[in-house]
Amino acid sequence: MRASQQIDPETLRITDMRFADIIDAPKRCTLMKIMTNQGIEGYGEVRDAASKTYALMLKSRIIGENPCNVDKIFRKIKQFGGHSRQGGGVSGIEIALWDIVGKVYQVPLYQLLGGKYRDKIRIYCDTDVEGRHSGLEMGKALKERMAMGFTFLKMDLGIGMLLGKEGMLTAPLGLLEEMKTYAPHVLNAQGGSVTSDMISHQKSYALATTAHPFTGIHLTEKGLDYLETYISDVRSVIGYDIPLAVDHFGHVCVEDGIRFARRMEKYNLAWIEDIVPWMYTDQYRRLKEATTIPVCTGEDIYLAENFKPLVESHAVSVIHPDILTCGGAAELKRIADMADDAGIAVAIHMAESPIACMAAVHVAAAMHNVMALELHSVDVPWWKNIVIGLDEPLIHDGFIKVPEKPGLGIESLNDSVIQAHLNPKIPGLWESTDEWDQEFSNDRLWS
Repeated sequence: MRASQQIDPETLRITDMRFADIIDAPKRCTLMKIMTNQGIEGYGEVRDAASKTYALMLKSRIIGENPCNVDKIFRKIKQFGGHSRQGGGVSGIEIALWDIVGKVYQVPLYQLLGGKYRDKIRIYCDTDVEGRHSGLEMGKALKERMAMGFTFLKMDLGIGMLLGKEGMLTAPLGLLEEMKTYAPHVLNAQGGSVTSDMISHQKSYALATTAHPFTGIHLTEKGLDYLETYISDVRSVIGYDIPLAVDHFGHVCVEDGIRFARRMEKYNLAWIEDIVPWMYTDQYRRLKEATTIPVCTGEDIYLAENFKPLVESHAVSVIHPDILTCGGAAELKRIADMADDAGIAVAIHMAESPIACMAAVHVAAAMHNVMALELHSVDVPWWKNIVIGLDEPLIHDGFIKVPEKPGLGIESLNDSVIQAHLNPKIPGLWESTDEWDQEFSNDRLWS
């Protein structure tokens, strides 16, 4: 492997880290640049709907490091990551480092991970329930995805669809009304300062962060009838030839998840996702043993070691990591290898920008087995234009071709598109982050 003539890998050093926060892609995303003393840049991203502070606090810990020493830097900063959005800082930095390494040595990321098993990656297309008030409407939307060439689908199906409908949910009185206020509270809070409206919704926030077994919410038979009719209508439109997974079931106990799963078996689902929080391994094993539908979780798990309980106990059929939570590209590959050894399928969660998407494409290419990679931005016409240098069209017949260009395969970021979609509450484009250069703590974990 020969280094590029323009770059001296031995003297390469990280000098800066900058950000741009965009909205509606389809969620809020924080894009990242890591800069070096030789002009080469690496592109990363913080997990969707997360805070860039998770990455900013790490800046002083990576300034002056050689970005080619990816594992060394990862081991230095991984203690500051956590599950779900808290993993976004470490993970985003990790993929930006790999982007730099690929550019330095003029090889694609998949080659740095051991080479590729496949030239193109199957995409599964996610579709939100919002605006699709009946199964026939959702079926029509999914049928349009099929006409676009997608070969694998996912949709929402859960208790959020039952709110406000009489007799479909049993819950402590007043609790469901609190649930209905939570979603707008979250949307208004992203990126802004504390407001009286936010303070008034603390009760609803507390509910949303109460894990499923503790809410006291249960589905009635009438509620299950509604969900079954919805999915039956979807299948009547799209047929049974194409895989269809379901997500966003809601905060109910595993017993209700089992009732739901048994009702849904006849509709030949690809998987049911995140029925209970990922850390309840025993409950996942109960669910998996009680249904013939494949059971899936993993998008909120940080580090390969935390996937081990689910994998080693065979509590799931499909592991579903997100590259911007799990720890980045190398960690995603480790998780895939672990699952592969246990005979567990891997699908990759992805609801972010093309930066995270292309990083995941490279890792998927280097996996021994992978089922599909998520795309959540089909309805965002400018999504691909955030970056420059990808294939046109990027998605062809439901697949993304693995790039052969260096690093992630992205030539540059499109500042005009990013500028047009900046979060108005965090409007800066690649502004200085010098105030984080001297952040200090004695970071050792023992004395």
